[in-house]
Amino acid sequence: MDQQHVSLLERYRRDRRQLIEFLLSSGLIKELRTPSGPTTSLSNADFDSLSADYIIHCVKSGGVVDVSEASKKYLDESTYPTMVHSQIGDSYFLSSDPDLSGSPPRRVPPPIYVKQTANHGPCSSSFRDPANAENLATSRNDYGLKYKASPTSPMRPAGDSGIPPLGLPSLKTGLSDDDLRETAYELFLASLLFSGIGDYSAKDKKREKSPKFLTGLNSKKEKIHLQTHSSGSHSKLIDIVRGQMQISEALDACIRRNLIQLAATKTRGQVDLPQISLGLLIGIFKSDFLNEKAYIQWKNRQANILEELLSCSTNFTTTEHLNVRSCLEKIRDTTEWDFKMSASGRVEVLSSIRQVALKLSSLPGQFGIQSETYYWTAAYHLNIRLYEKLLFGMFDVLDDCQLIEEADAIMSLIKLTWPTLGITQKMHYGIFAWVLFQQFVGTGEGMLLEYAVLELQKVSPTEEDDGKEVQYINNIICSRKLNDRKDNLSLLQAIFVSISIWCDSKLQDYHRHFSQEPSNFKRVMALASTVGVFTPGDCAEIKLTKLHTSNDNAARKVKGYVEKSIETACRQVASTIDLESKVQRSHPLALLANELRSIAERELTVFWPVICHWCSEALTISAIMLHHFYREILKPFLQGVTSLSEDARLVLSAANKLDQYLTQIYTSACEKKGSHHHMNQLEHYQIGEVCRPIILDWLIAQHAHILEWTGRAFDLEDWEPLSFQQRQGASIIEVFRIIEETVDQLFGMNLPLDIIHLQALLSIIFHSLDAYLQRLLNRLVEQKHLYPSAPPLTRYEETVLPMLKKKLLEFTVLDKSVSEKLNELTIPKLCIRLNTLQYIQKQVSVLEEGIRKSWALVGPAVDQAWAEGETEESLERNFLTSSEAVDELFITTLNIIRDTATGAIRKICNFIGARVVFWDLRDSFLCCLYRGSVESARLESFLTHIDTVLDHICSLIDDSLRDFVVLSICRASLEGYVWVLLDGGPSRAFSNSDITMMEDDLNTLKEFFIAGGEGLPRSLVEREAKYAEEILGLFTLQSETLIRMLISASENISLDLDPQNHGPMHVEDANTLVRVLCHKKDRQSSKFLKQQYHLPISSEYDDTPSSNSTLRSPRTFDLLKRSNSIHWTKSGQSGLTIMKKRIQRVTSELKSAAW
Repeated sequence: MDQQHVSLLERYRRDRRQLIEFLLSSGLIKELRTPSGPTTSLSNADFDSLSADYIIHCVKSGGVVDVSEASKKYLDESTYPTMVHSQIGDSYFLSSDPDLSGSPPRRVPPPIYVKQTANHGPCSSSFRDPANAENLATSRNDYGLKYKASPTSPMRPAGDSGIPPLGLPSLKTGLSDDDLRETAYELFLASLLFSGIGDYSAKDKKREKSPKFLTGLNSKKEKIHLQTHSSGSHSKLIDIVRGQMQISEALDACIRRNLIQLAATKTRGQVDLPQISLGLLIGIFKSDFLNEKAYIQWKNRQANILEELLSCSTNFTTTEHLNVRSCLEKIRDTTEWDFKMSASGRVEVLSSIRQVALKLSSLPGQFGIQSETYYWTAAYHLNIRLYEKLLFGMFDVLDDCQLIEEADAIMSLIKLTWPTLGITQKMHYGIFAWVLFQQFVGTGEGMLLEYAVLELQKVSPTEEDDGKEVQYINNIICSRKLNDRKDNLSLLQAIFVSISIWCDSKLQDYHRHFSQEPSNFKRVMALASTVGVFTPGDCAEIKLTKLHTSNDNAARKVKGYVEKSIETACRQVASTIDLESKVQRSHPLALLANELRSIAERELTVFWPVICHWCSEALTISAIMLHHFYREILKPFLQGVTSLSEDARLVLSAANKLDQYLTQIYTSACEKKGSHHHMNQLEHYQIGEVCRPIILDWLIAQHAHILEWTGRAFDLEDWEPLSFQQRQGASIIEVFRIIEETVDQLFGMNLPLDIIHLQALLSIIFHSLDAYLQRLLNRLVEQKHLYPSAPPLTRYEETVLPMLKKKLLEFTVLDKSVSEKLNELTIPKLCIRLNTLQYIQKQVSVLEEGIRKSWALVGPAVDQAWAEGETEESLERNFLTSSEAVDELFITTLNIIRDTATGAIRKICNFIGARVVFWDLRDSFLCCLYRGSVESARLESFLTHIDTVLDHICSLIDDSLRDFVVLSICRASLEGYVWVLLDGGPSRAFSNSDITMMEDDLNTLKEFFIAGGEGLPRSLVEREAKYAEEILGLFTLQSETLIRMLISASENISLDLDPQNHGPMHVEDANTLVRVLCHKKDRQSSKFLKQQYHLPISSEYDDTPSSNSTLRSPRTFDLLKRSNSIHWTKSGQSGLTIMKKRIQRVTSELKSAAW
C-alpha cells in the first residue's frame, strides 16, 4: 500500500509539472514577473513550488504571472486539504484519519453576522497557525447565494433570535464579540496563573508540527477517547478552553508568556482587568505578529478595554481624565507608539495609566463583600458580558447544542474569575440560566431549556441569602423600555423579564413555534411557570405573575394564549391557502378545512395535555374558534351548491370531516368537565340539508347506469371460468365491481347520509342483482323437455308372430328455440352458472357487512342529537328505531336476492341431474340398461359413464356445491332406474329370476354414490332409493296378488282427471301396478292385460329411441313431480284420461265377474 501511495504521489507531481510547463510554453502568458524584474524564461524555476491554480487564473484574467505570488499561493494552498472540484460538488482529501476525528456536525450551521467597527476586529486569525485558516473572500455557492466565511465560528448561533436584551449599559468603545471572547480568555488565563494553577511555561509544553484543532474536545454525543496523564492535570483543560474559545496557539503562547512574567512580579492574589491589559501591552510587540493589521487590532482592543474601565470613573479629576485619554490615543496611534516613541516612552505612558488604575483598584467596595473591588459596580456591564463569553465556551463548537464532556471541570476553573468580575453564586445561577436559554433559542435543543429551568429555580430568594449580596445584585442595573416607559431592573429581574417576554411572544403563537418540535412546548410552559408571566400595567413596579395551576390570573393568561394562537394560525393558513390550492389543484375551502383539522389535531394531541393544567377549557375554546372561523367562510359556498360536482364533493367532505372532528373533541371536553349545557355553542354547518337531495339525485342516476351495465355484462357472458381458482362467470365479477364502486363512492364522499340514501343504495343493489338472476333463469328451459318419449304399454308374449313391418313409436319433436337453448346449456356451462350463483350468495354477505360497517360510521351522530337538544332517552329510542329500520331494509332487499339465488341453485342442480341421466346418458344408459335381458345388460357396465360425468363436474363445480350436484345426479339416476322398470318399453320384461340381479344392481348404484363414506351420506342415499326398492318389491309379488292390488287401487281413482292435480304415484297406485304387470314376464299377467286392456304384444313395436323427441306418459308425469318440474302437454293429458277411463271400466267388469 505504501508503494502504491508513493506511486500516486509521483504521478500527481509529474502531471502537475507538465501542466505548468504547458501553460508557460503555450503562448498564453503575456508577461512573467520575478523579484529581479520581467523575464522570458523560467527554465531554472522550481515548478513544484508554483501554484497551478494561480497560473490558470492569470491566463484567464490577462496573462500576467508573478512568480513570487505563485510561490506564495502555493505555500498558502499547502495549508489546506487538496480539493477536487466538480459539477456535483467539491471533494477534499484528509491527511488525518477521519475515524479518530469524530463525526461532523449533524446540522447546518446558521449564518454568521459579525459586527465590527473600523478600528476593531477579530485577531484570532492574525497569527500564522496551522490550525486556523485565513479569512476567505466573499464567494458564491452552486445555488447562487452569496455568503462570507468568517475566520471563527460564533460562540452561540447568531441571527434574529427574538430574545429581548437584558438592558445592560452599552459598551462605549464598541467592543465586538470577538474582542470580548479573546479578552475573556486572557482573564481566564490570568485568573489561573494568579491563583497558582496555571504556573508553567509555554516552552515546557511539547507541541506537534500540525496540532489538531480542538484537540481533546469531547461532546456528549461524540466521545473521542484520548489518553490522559492524570485527572488532576489542568493543562488539558486549558487547551480545551483555548480550542473552545477559538484562540490560536500562537496568540495563546504570547499571552501565556507575558501573563507568567506578570504573575512572577506580583504576589499571588486577586487580579483586575487593567493590570492584565497593561501587562500584555508592555510585553507584546509588533514583532510578535505576522502582519501589521493583526497587531493593530490587538493593540486597539487592549486600549478599548482600558477605556471602558477607566475613562468613565467619577473619582478622577479632569486632569486625570485628560491624561488617561491622551495616553490611550498614543497607544492607538501606530506611528507614534511603534515608530517614533522609544521603549522608555512607552513604559512611561503605561505607568501613567497604571497609576490611575491602581488608584481605582484601591478604592473600597460599596457593599462590604469579601474580595469586592471598585470594578464590580463600575464595570459590571463589561464584567457580565465577559462572563457570558466564558460560559458560552463550554458548548461544543462542533455540536453547539451539547455541553462538552469536561464542562464540570472547566466550570470549576471559570469560577476563579468570580473575584475579578464580581460574580456571586446567585448571579452565576442567573447568568448561566440566561446563557443556557440563549443556546436553546439558537439550537432548539430542549435539554438546554430543562437545565436553564433548574438554574433559575436556584435563584429564588431564601432565608439564608446574604443581605449585602442582595443589595449588590440589586445595584446591578439593567435599563429597558416597557410601554413607552424606561424602567431600571436588577440583573436577575432583567433575566427573568427578558425570558418572560420571549416566552410570552412564543406562546401567543405556539402553533407556529412548536409544531415542528412539540416536546419543547412543555419545556417552555415550565420555563414560563418558573420566571412568571409578564403583564405590563400602570403600576410603577414590574411584576411577574407565577403560573400556578390554581391561579385565576394564570388561567386567564393561558386562555389568552390559546385564543391568540388559534386566531393567528387561522389567519396564517387562510393567507396562503389560495396559492397552495393552485399548486395542489384543489379547491381552497377543502384545503382550508384540512389545515384547520390539522390545527385541531395538534391542539388535542400536543398542546392541550400541557395547557389543561392551567386552563381546562382550552380545548373547547379552540374547537369553537376553529368551527366559527370556517363556518363564516363556508356559508356562501353552501348557498351555491346545486349538484354533486367534484368541487362540491371535496369541499363538503372536508367540511363534514372538520365538523365531526371539532364536535367530537368539543363533546369530549364538555363531558370531562361534566357540562352538557354548553353543547349548543357549536352550530353545525348544515351539510346534511344541502347534501340530502343532491346525493339522492346522484343515486338515481347511478341506478340507471348500473342496470345498463348489468345487462351489457350478461349479454357478453360466455360462461367460461375466469381461472382455476375463480370458477364463476366474468359478468358477475363486473356487476359486483360496479356495485362496489358505487358503494365506495357513496361512503367515500364522507358526507352525512340519511336512511333514504341507504334505501336507494339497497334498491340499486337489489334491482341490479335481481335483473341478473332473472336473465340467468330465463335462459334455462323447462325440465320436462329433457325426458325421453314414453313407449306404449304392451304385454309380454313368449311366441313372436312374424310380421311384415313393426309399428313405430310416435314422437313429439322439440321446438327449435328449446333445442337451441338445450344445446347452449351444456354441463360445463351449467356448472359455471352454479358457481356464479354461489358467488352471488357469498358476495352479497360480504357486501352487506361492508355497507353495515360504513353506515355505522356515517349514520346519525350523537353530537347532532345533542346539538338539537334531544334528551338521552329520546336519543336511545331514535337509535333503536333507526337500527330496526336499517335491519328491515336489508331483510327486504338482500335476503330476497339470497332466496332467489338459492332457488336458482336448486333448479339448476335438478336440471343438471336430469340432463345427465335423461339427456346426455340416454343412449348409453337408459336405452341400454336391461334391454333384451337383464343378465346381458347389467347396471355395473354403465356406471363408468356416470363416473366420468361426475369427475368432470367435480372439476368444474365449487366445493360447496359438489354435494348438491351429486345428489341431483343420484336422484336422477334412481329415477332413471325406475323409469327402466316401469316405462322401459316393449324390449324389457323381467322374470322372477331377474329380480335378484336387479336388486344387486340397485345396491351397486347406491354404493356408487356413497363411495365408501367419501360421497353422499348413506342415510340420504337410502332415503332417495326407497321408492326404487319398493318398485322392485312389486316385481317379486305373484301376478294374482298384483291384479288384486290393481283392482283395489282402481276403486280410488278420482273422477278429477286433471293430471296437474295429482301427486306423485305410489307403489300401490293403479298406474304403477299396470306398468309392473306390463313388464312382468308372466303368462297370467299377459293374459289379464290382453283380456281386460286389449294391450298389444311387445313384439309389434320398434322402440328404438330418438334423442330429440319427447312424449309424455303418466309415468313421465310422476318423474316431473318428483323432479319439481311443471305442466304436461295437452296430448299427454288426453292419453292419461283415456287410460284412467279404461281402468275404471275394467274394474267394474272384474267385480261383476267376481274375479
